[in-house]
Amino acid sequence: MSKQFRIHRLLYYLSVIKFLENLVKKETTLELRAEIDKTGSPDNIKLRPFTLESPGPGEVVVRHKAIGVNYTDVYYRNGIYPQASLPGKLGHEAAGFVEAVGKGVTNVREGDRVGYVIASPGSYSTARLIPAEILLKLPTELEFETAAAMLLKGMTVSYLFKRVANLQPFHQILFHAAAGGTGLIAMQWARMMDIKIIGTVSSEEKKELAKNYGGSTVINYARDNFVEEIRNITKGEGVDVVFDSIGASTFYQSIQSLKKYGLMVSYGNASGKVSAFDLGLLSGHLFITRPTLWSYIATRKELEVTYGELLQLVLLNKIRIPIYQKKSLQDVITLHKLLEERRTIGCSILTV
Repeated sequence: MSKQFRIHRLLYYLSVIKFLENLVKKETTLELRAEIDKTGSPDNIKLRPFTLESPGPGEVVVRHKAIGVNYTDVYYRNGIYPQASLPGKLGHEAAGFVEAVGKGVTNVREGDRVGYVIASPGSYSTARLIPAEILLKLPTELEFETAAAMLLKGMTVSYLFKRVANLQPFHQILFHAAAGGTGLIAMQWARMMDIKIIGTVSSEEKKELAKNYGGSTVINYARDNFVEEIRNITKGEGVDVVFDSIGASTFYQSIQSLKKYGLMVSYGNASGKVSAFDLGLLSGHLFITRPTLWSYIATRKELEVTYGELLQLVLLNKIRIPIYQKKSLQDVITLHKLLEERRTIGCSILTV
C-alpha cells in the first residue's frame, strides 16, 4: 500500500467523520430544561441538559426568550396535578423565535416571533419542540417578556368573563387573588366593561395595588371576613359571580357570597383541591362550574379569537401586563418559593 494511498484513505475517513459530526449537530442540539424527579418542594426542581431533536412533520423548534410562570406550574410541581411521567417538566407558555420548521408547516417560518400556551408542561427550557398549529404570531411592538406574561393569564380572564359568565355591566362580581397576575388583568378588564368588581387579597400592600388596577372594592381577607364584607357592600344580596382560584380555603365562603341564581366559577386550587361536597349547598338555585382554559381554546378558531381580542387590548394600552417578578431560568427555584409563599404580586416570568 503506497504512502499516497494511505494519505488519501485517511483524508477520506476524516471527511466521513466530519460529515457525521455535522449531521449529528444538525439533528440534535444540547439545551437546558427544568425537571423534577419527584413532586414536592421547589428544591426538587433541577436544571438539566437535554437533547433537542429536529422538528418532524407539523412541528417547529421555538428558541425561548421569555417564559411565563403561573400557579398551575406549582400544582404540577407539588403533585396536585399529576405528571404524565417522571422526570416531569414544568411550564405552559413562552415566547421567542421560530428556529427550525418541520415538513408541512405553512403558518410560520424560521425567524418569526411567536408565543404559545399548551396544556402539556415543558416551557421551562431554553428551547422546545412544539406543534406549529398552536403558535401565535407576535407583532414587533409586543415585547417577548410581555407576551410570555400575558397569554395564559390574559386569555384566562377573557374566557372567564366573556364565555363562562357572559358578564354584563349590571353584574357585581367577586374575584379572589386580585393582586396576582390574572387578578390585576381582571381588575382592568372589569373596569373596561363597567362591571363592579370586588377583589380579595392577603395584605394591605396588595389591597392598594388591586385598587390602582381598577378594583371597585378590595378586601383583605387576612384581616376581614370577606363574606360579611360582601353582604355589607351588596346590601345583603350577594354577588352575581364568584371567580375562585384559591380552592379549598375559600370554596364554602365563596358560595355563601352569591346572590340568588348566582354562579360559582372554581378555576384553581392554590390552597388545595376542593373535596367532595353536598350539592345541597347550592340551595336549589345556585350554579357551579369548573372550567379550564384548555377546553375554551381547544380549536384553532377559539384560540385565535381569544388571543386576538387580548392582543388588541394590550396594544391599545387598555390592558397593562403587570410584570413584577423577573428572574433567569437558573433562578427558577427562587421564583417558585416566592410564588408558593404568596410573596409575589402581578405577573412572574423567567428569561433565557
